[in-house]
Amino acid sequence: MTEAINKRIGDYEILNELGAGGMGKVYKVRNVISDRIEAMKILLPDLAGRQELAARFQREIKVLAALDHPNIAALRTALTLDNQFVMIIEYVEGTTLTQRMQQGPIPVADAVNYISQVLDALGYAHQHHVIHRDIKPANMMLTPQGIVKLMDFGIARSGDESTLTMTGTTLGSLGYMSPEQVKGEPTDARSDLYSVGISLYEMATGRRPFRESSDYSIMAAQVNQPPTPPIEIKPGLPPALNEIILLAIAKDPAARFQSAEAFRNALSRVVPVAPQPSNAAAHADTDRTVTSINPLPPTATMLPVQTVTASTISVRQPQPPPAASQPGMATTVAPPPSASHRGLYMAVGALLLLMVLAAAGMYSRNADARREASHASAPTTQDAASPAAPAPQTAAPAPDTSTQPAAETPAPPPATPPVKVKAHAATPPPQAVPDPNAPPPIDLDALEHEIDQISARAGSVNSGLDGLRAQQARDGYGLRGDIAQRQESMKLNVQKAQDAITHGDGVRAKRYTDLANADIEALEKFLGR
Repeated sequence: MTEAINKRIGDYEILNELGAGGMGKVYKVRNVISDRIEAMKILLPDLAGRQELAARFQREIKVLAALDHPNIAALRTALTLDNQFVMIIEYVEGTTLTQRMQQGPIPVADAVNYISQVLDALGYAHQHHVIHRDIKPANMMLTPQGIVKLMDFGIARSGDESTLTMTGTTLGSLGYMSPEQVKGEPTDARSDLYSVGISLYEMATGRRPFRESSDYSIMAAQVNQPPTPPIEIKPGLPPALNEIILLAIAKDPAARFQSAEAFRNALSRVVPVAPQPSNAAAHADTDRTVTSINPLPPTATMLPVQTVTASTISVRQPQPPPAASQPGMATTVAPPPSASHRGLYMAVGALLLLMVLAAAGMYSRNADARREASHASAPTTQDAASPAAPAPQTAAPAPDTSTQPAAETPAPPPATPPVKVKAHAATPPPQAVPDPNAPPPIDLDALEHEIDQISARAGSVNSGLDGLRAQQARDGYGLRGDIAQRQESMKLNVQKAQDAITHGDGVRAKRYTDLANADIEALEKFLGR
C-alpha cells in the first residue's frame, strides 16, 4: 500500500505522518464519516511477508483491545486494507517525554507526577497480565493538559504467552532494557519497573546511567556495571528520590520494587500525587505543577524522608476566580448602546441612501446617453443598408455559380491544413525532452563492483556477529533479537542483489543493494565500527 498525504484509505483520509518504527508507520487520519481525528498504524508493506512481525502486530491489537485506562492510548478498531493489518488508535495530541526533555530540565515535581501516571497505567496492565517490555520516555506522550499516555505495546506480552521471543534473543530499547531482557531470560512486571526507573533517572538528571560507545558495551553495563547515583550528577535532588531510583534499577529483580503500586507509593513520599481519575477529562486543571497534595496515610512504611516533605515542594496553586464571580460582588454588565451610537447609525444610513440615489442618477444619465447615441446612429445604419438593397438582384445569378467546378468553392479551406501541419511539426520537441521523473540509467559494471564491496562488508559483519554471539553465550546471554533478524535480512538482501546482477536486472539489483547496505550500516554501528 502506498500512502500519501490527503489520500483516502477506506473511510480514512491521511493528514500527515506521525512517525515510523521497526514494524510500521503511524499516520494522523480523519474518519470521513464521523469527522473524528485518529491515529492509523500500518504494518510496513515490505514486512508483510515476515511472519514474526505480522504475529507481533496481531498480538499488539489483541493486547490493546483488552486494555481500557485513561493513561493508555486506546485501540479504536482494527481491520485489513489491501491485505494489510491496520490499527486505528486514539490520537493523542502532545509531545513525548523525550521531546520534552530536549526543551530543558523537568522539575522534580513534574517528573514524579508524569512517572506516577505511567506507573498507574502499568499497574493496570500488569493486573491484566500484560507486560509492556519497551518502556521509555519516547513511548510516553504528554498532552497539553498534563496527562501522560503510555504508547506502543508492539512487543507487549500477555502473561499466558511465552513464545513471542526465542530463547537467547532480546527485544526492547537497549538504553532502558532490564538485565534479564539483555540476557534473553524470562521477564515479568519487574522488568517494566526497571525501565521506568531508568526513565526517571534520565528525567531527574538529564542523562541515562549507562552511556557507552557501542550497543554491546551498553548491554554489558546493564548487566554488570553499577549506576552512578543520580544525586552525584544532580546534587539538588531529594535524597529519598535518589534512593527510590537506585532501588528501581537494581540488577536483581528481587531487590527492586515488586509492583507498580509500591513504586508509586514510594514516590508519593517525595512529592504527594493525587489518585488518577477515571477519565482524562478530570485533568482539565493543569496550571499546577502537581495536581494536589494528599496527606500521607498513617500506615505508610516506605522509605524515611526526613529531608524532603510536602512543605518543601513548591506547588503553584490555582489562581482565584475573578472578583466579579465571587459571592457578594456586583456583576458588571455592559451598558446598552449609547445615543451617540444611534446617531452614528442614522448618519451611516443617510450616507447609504445618498449613495443609492447618486447611483440611480448616474444610471439614468447613462441610459439617456445610450438612447441619444442610438438615434444618432440610425441614419447611418439605413445609409449603410440602402446600397445593399440591390443585393438580391445581383445575387440572382447565384444558381449559375453553382454550376462551376466544385474545386473553386473549397478554395478557403486549404488555409487550414498548413496550420495543422505546423502544429504537428511543433509537437515532437516536447516528446524529445527526457522525463525528469524517470530513473537514471544503471551502470551494471559499477553496480556489480558495488555489490562485490557490499558482499565483502557483509562477510566481515557476519564474522564479527558470530564471534560476539559466542562471547555472549559464554557470559550467559544471547544476541539481541532485532540484531539477529537484521543479520538474516542482510544475508537475504545480499543474495538477492547477487542473483539480480547475474541476470542483468539492474533495477532489482540496485534495490536489494540499497537494502543490504542499510542492514550492514546498522550492524556495523551495533558492533561499534
